[in-house]
Amino acid sequence: MDYLIAYIATAVVFFAIDFVWLAKVAKSFYWSRLGGLLRDKPNLAAASGFYAVYLIGIVIFAVVPALQAQSWTTALVYGALFGFFAYATYDMTNLATLKGWSVSVAVVDIAWGTALTGASATFGYLLTQLVLGG
Repeated sequence: MDYLIAYIATAVVFFAIDFVWLAKVAKSFYWSRLGGLLRDKPNLAAASGFYAVYLIGIVIFAVVPALQAQSWTTALVYGALFGFFAYATYDMTNLATLKGWSVSVAVVDIAWGTALTGASATFGYLLTQLVLGG
């Protein structure tokens, strides 16, 4: 049950932050640099699959260790590292294989993934602690 609470808490934070980023900040940035590669409308099934799996990763690799250590800094560091490695894998692979992928997109996206995942893990941990009474 603790893992389910951690998953939901982390998901709420992740979606709130990522929604603001995607809807308000990043839309014009990505469109101006990757317009020809982007769909007019995202594939929501694929996006849902990513979010479901990625959030499991955040919980397993950052939130649970933080709960065990009783340390928000563990959530922050492990979350940021998880985000860095995951987003770097995606962006560096795209940079290596896609003609239209730019270095600026890779750098910004990796930085975003690192910050987003670190913050989501941290606040997911704190919300879980709050709900569990710890």
